[in-house]
Amino acid sequence: MNKEAFEKGLKTRREVLGSEYVDNSIKNAGEFNMPMQELVTEYCWNDIWNRPGLDRRSRSMINLSMLTALNRPHELKLHLKGAINNGLTKDEIREILMQTAIYCGVPAAIDSFRCAKEVFAEMGI
Repeated sequence: MNKEAFEKGLKTRREVLGSEYVDNSIKNAGEFNMPMQELVTEYCWNDIWNRPGLDRRSRSMINLSMLTALNRPHELKLHLKGAINNGLTKDEIREILMQTAIYCGVPAAIDSFRCAKEVFAEMGI
């Protein structure tokens, strides 16, 4: 593990997903899954999310679309919160999910709308 890349990734991960979630993920990682936490933090959150080519709003838009296509509701809920933290509005998220209905399928989009409704209620928005 590259300690510097991990720390930079950890900072970005906290800014997008929230410190409480990230700190719990790291704290609750055991011997078995800590290498995965290190991989995700270093490569995903540092090497990709900190690249200069796209801003965080754009990366959040892409993630919402991909997670809908992959039908990954747990990760989608997490990244819906991150999208709000990155400045996306409910209206923008709705439009992203509407577009996923066309390209990913209506059932996938309906599930994502359900996830978004839960997240918005949880966040009080």
